[in-house]
Formats: sequence, C-alpha cells, structure tokens
Amino acid sequence: MNNVKNQFKDSGYIPFNLNSINKNHISDSILILDNGSYFLGRSFGSKKESLGEICFNTSISGYQEIITDPSYTGQIITFTFPHIGNIGSNKFDDEGNTNSIAGIVVRQHPTNDSNWRSEISFNEWLTKNGIPGISGIDTRLLTKTIRKHKSCNAMICYDKTGNFKIEELKNKLKEHPKMDGLNLSSSITTRKQYKFTEGVHELISLEVYNLKNFKPKIAVIDFGVKQNILRHLVNLNAEVSVFSENASIEDINNFKPDGIFLSNGPGDPSATEIKCRKLLSALFQLKIPVFGICIGHQLIGLSFGAKTNKMPQGHRGANHPVKNLSKNKVEITSQNHGYQIDLDSLPNCLEVTHTSLFDNSIEGIRHRSLPIFSVQYHPEASPGPTESSYLFNEFLNLIKETKNAKT
Repeated sequence: MNNVKNQFKDSGYIPFNLNSINKNHISDSILILDNGSYFLGRSFGSKKESLGEICFNTSISGYQEIITDPSYTGQIITFTFPHIGNIGSNKFDDEGNTNSIAGIVVRQHPTNDSNWRSEISFNEWLTKNGIPGISGIDTRLLTKTIRKHKSCNAMICYDKTGNFKIEELKNKLKEHPKMDGLNLSSSITTRKQYKFTEGVHELISLEVYNLKNFKPKIAVIDFGVKQNILRHLVNLNAEVSVFSENASIEDINNFKPDGIFLSNGPGDPSATEIKCRKLLSALFQLKIPVFGICIGHQLIGLSFGAKTNKMPQGHRGANHPVKNLSKNKVEITSQNHGYQIDLDSLPNCLEVTHTSLFDNSIEGIRHRSLPIFSVQYHPEASPGPTESSYLFNEFLNLIKETKNAKT
C-alpha cells in the first residue's frame, strides 16, 4: 500500500484518502486512465478486467436505462450523481438486448434496492450481465480529469488482494484502440429482421392517436436501437419491423415501408457511414419519409456531404437545453453522444432546425426538398424528459402527407 501511495503522490492525483476509501476499508479494484492517473476503489458487479473509452453522465436517475443503452458500447460510464442502486433493476427498464458497456464508476458503493418495481438488486443484475463497477472514486475529480482530454481510455481491474502491477496495466491500456475510426454498431445490430409490437409503458403519459384507419409501416435500421424508440413508433399505430444494418435494399423494399427510421448507435459515425453507404443511398432514393436519431442523425448529415468530428467531452445527461429554431422554444432533452455534425461542413441541401444552448452545436437538421429530418438528442427519453416526443408525431404526419401527395 505504501508503494501505491507513493505512485499516487508522484502522479499528482490524490482522489481520496487511501485509508478511508469506504466504511469497509476495501480497495480491491483500480481505475487507470491512459493519461497516467489512477484511482483505487471497491469492486462491485462482475469481478473482471475491462477496457474502454471513459465518459461521464450527469443524469440523477435512470441508471439502468443508461447502462443498457447500446450507444454506450465499449465505454466506461462515470455517474456524477453519487447515489446509485437504490431502485434496483427490472426487465422493462432495459433499453437494449445486449449489455455491451465496458463498466461503470460511482462515488458511493451501491445501496440495497428499495423500490416497488425492483425485481433484482442492482449488484446482482450487474453480476448477471457481466458488467464491472468500481466505487469509492472521487467522481468530481475524475470528471474534471476527463474534461481535459478530447478522448480518454480507461481500465477497470479487480484483484481481491489489492496488489496491482500498475505499469503492466498501463502498457496494456495503451494498446486499446481509440474511438475514432471504430464501427461498433456492427457488433450489436440485429442479426435478423423482426417485428416489434410493445407499446409505451403506462407510467409514461403520452398523446393517444386516433389512427384506426391509418397503420403506417415503418422500417427501423438498427445501429443499436433503444427499446423506447421502438415503443414510441408502435404508439403511432405503426407496424414496426427492425432490420440489420447489413440488410439489403431488396429486403427492406419487400416490407413496403411507408417510412424509414435510422436508429441511435455507438462508435464513430464516419466509420459506420462508410460501411453502410450503399444501403443509405438506396434508402434516400426511395423518397419516403426518413427520421434519424443520434447516429442516425449523423449518418444523414454524412450521406449528404457533411462531416462529423469528435466532441471534447460529448453530451451525456438528461437536462440539456436545446432551442427549436422553427418554434422559437427551448426543450430540455436527454442526450448521449460523443460526435457531432460539423456546422461549417453542412451542405446547402440541409438546414439546421435545433441547436444546443450549451455550445451551439447542431441538434437537428432537415432536408430542404426531401422528407428527411433528424435530431442529435433522444426524444424518446429513457431516462429523461419526454417533452420532445412530439417529433414522433411529426414523423407520422410527414408519412401521411407523403402518402396523400402520392395518391
């Protein structure tokens, strides 16, 4: 332990008192950043080594939805809110069918669950799904450290004895690839087409549409789609069919869609666009309504000539203010992205519809002549506010208008 203390001192990072990490004085896990700093803590969840890009999320609730969001594939999430685990976990709150997150970092060790919706404790749920966690970390200092770097990889390592070979672990971390250039959606996209029929949860109050005589067919291209997006589409009285990013245009045409939805997803959007360029081009040539969210939004921009770039820290939280330029209103939104469309590269065929009030980055675009629009944030929430869910209704209206025009 004295050796570890000295190394902390030499690195200039002293995240907490090593003699009082938590009430049980357990230090069986370590978090190492690729800038050389590291933090001792207490392990929970899966007892394993894991590497990924580290980021932080400022949400104060919805940790299960965040952890199961496929857009976090290959990332270690730092929760800035200190109390995690008190509401337990349940099957409905999962936002993805796969748990591809690399790990989580928290200030306080997860508490016991105390909620009427809980089916299994948070710690048991993490262990079951192979997700490692580390507690006892000064997450304020860690967040400040992350903000100093455009991209920062990290490693969570468990050892019940607390004896860590720091230099060996650092060298291993250096070999882990950065997010730039990674097409991660290929690892989580559905392997086969399937229909989705589950509606929005009764606890969420949404407008009920009287659409008995109109049932649109919506093809969802899965780059890592969240379940609540699919639920919102079903809420439109739509027949929803989910396709892999590897699907052919023939497969999608056989479904005879009235609208196309491009989902959220992880990784570098420019890498995903290169892989899916042929499919995206064919979809836009159908000239039917297209709605994109998150990486779907970025893929639309890239397909029409815009460029994307890595943001300094990204936007991850449930309280991000966005200005709707056409309505001159501010919406509080849920967000999770590390890339953005470069405003200076935006082609004339696309116009900006929404902007971030944090940094003026693009939060929404639409095509000037084709029925195509998208947003960078998450109107489906889970977690977060639902005041932007009107966008699904706008997608429905666009489908109706396009069908009526053809008729």
